[in-house]
Amino acid sequence: MNSPTMIAIAIAGLAIGTFAFRFAGSALRERIDISAQAERLMAASAVVLLVAVLATAALTDDGGFAGIARPAGVLVGGMLAWRKAPFLVVVVAAAATAAVLRLFGVP
Repeated sequence: MNSPTMIAIAIAGLAIGTFAFRFAGSALRERIDISAQAERLMAASAVVLLVAVLATAALTDDGGFAGIARPAGVLVGGMLAWRKAPFLVVVVAAAATAAVLRLFGVP
């Protein structure tokens, strides 16, 4: 069922859809007036969506709880990003936190 052809078709479909959404946004921006309240709501919903994806990736593994090490690493990375640390420092610190916790037996 997961043939290379089907995967390529799915990737092409997603690429075309993404391009279409981006093109429609820039093409219609001048024609459609969006209220300031709607713009604030869309900005807030984007943040909520990103937090939901982050929480799902950080807290779950194979449908169950991922343990403490991964969320702790994400927390350290998030705090460093919030403090505007360089991206490389954020990634290395998050990975090191999770690795050290797992080294000491924390799941």
